[in-house]
Amino acid sequence: MDKIPSVDLRDFLSDNPERKQKFVNEIGKAYEEIGFVALKGHFLDDKLVSELYGEVKNFFDLPVETKQKYEIPGIGGQRGYVGFGKETAKGFKKGDLKEFWHFGQYVSDDSKYKNEYPDNVIVEELPKFNEVGKETYQMLEKTGKYVLRALALYLDLDEFYFDDKIAEGNSILRPIHYPPITEEPDDAVRAAAHGDINLITLLMGSQGKGLQVQNHNGDWIDAIAEPDELVINVGDMLSRHTNNKLKSTIHRVVNPPRELWGTSRYSIPFFMHPVSDMPLDVLENCVDENNPKLYPDATAGEFLRERLIELGLIKI
Repeated sequence: MDKIPSVDLRDFLSDNPERKQKFVNEIGKAYEEIGFVALKGHFLDDKLVSELYGEVKNFFDLPVETKQKYEIPGIGGQRGYVGFGKETAKGFKKGDLKEFWHFGQYVSDDSKYKNEYPDNVIVEELPKFNEVGKETYQMLEKTGKYVLRALALYLDLDEFYFDDKIAEGNSILRPIHYPPITEEPDDAVRAAAHGDINLITLLMGSQGKGLQVQNHNGDWIDAIAEPDELVINVGDMLSRHTNNKLKSTIHRVVNPPRELWGTSRYSIPFFMHPVSDMPLDVLENCVDENNPKLYPDATAGEFLRERLIELGLIKI
């Protein structure tokens, strides 16, 4: 496969059973073969996307000392600002050439997860940044819910299997700024090769070259979406839960050609996580004599903590 397949969520949402099944088959096959799709028909409108990018740029244009006051110690970077070069991909020594922000789950005061999740961090200088971030978070969460319903059907599970596992899940919206490159990177890249931790990732901002996906032959292919598409990929939690039936694919963000070093890049992934007590035990219907169980039992919370330690975001 030399390009990522494109699918349309409106097929799944239609009242036509054949269109719905077509979407289930297409996305399931794509996730078995390469782990990535480009998705049309999501719940983000052009106005919201435009406002979000404007507010994200406004935030990253703030002085460094202003941004640093939103860097919250002791929470593993799960909310607020994370400064340039502080995240390192698993297996790499060089920090990625990026800075980013985290919006997290919005829970009511009486939620059982109220004390488990850090509060969202409010940027005083940019009130609209907070409002637009919350609305984007909720629209991407809604989109992800329907993608997971389709995957549940593909896996011969109840369509709503994932619903209670992602309701109030520990999902993260991460606006990322890859600043202009001002000197020889010395082996560092904007985002080193990695797999995502979560169930699925919904990515805004893959309209130009930069994001690359490794296919099963080991070749790197460009993952370029149309302006109205999100790129959605399988994360390690879902791959583990399905015994690698659905593939969590290694991907990276490469540095631009030298003549474009002076430009910034922005991308905004939504990392869809379940609640921490979801068992990630391998699904029984993904195990047979040709596909033995590959992973020990673990909860989503245990797996997340292990990975955040590997990334250097939790210090032990």
